[in-house]
Amino acid sequence: MELYDPTVAGPERNSSRAPPLISLEGKTVGYLHNGKLNAINMLRETADLFAARHGCQIAPVYSKFNASAPAPTETLQQAADEVDFLITGLGD
Repeated sequence: MELYDPTVAGPERNSSRAPPLISLEGKTVGYLHNGKLNAINMLRETADLFAARHGCQIAPVYSKFNASAPAPTETLQQAADEVDFLITGLGD
């Protein structure tokens, strides 16, 4: 019997968490539509709640067209440059 180590050393990733927001007041919220049928409706409603409750501005929709795949790097970079926080979720 031959055993294999299932762990694999991957490429080094330089990732860190964004600092927490002290307040949501007046921030710009973005939402990432994942291509699911009802996701856009759920995300719009959620963004509207942030606007009504915290005076947030709502950015244009960011999209990815495959719910099981990561968003394109360019999309995430654009969102990072344009919004203070981003929401996403499934809408089945």
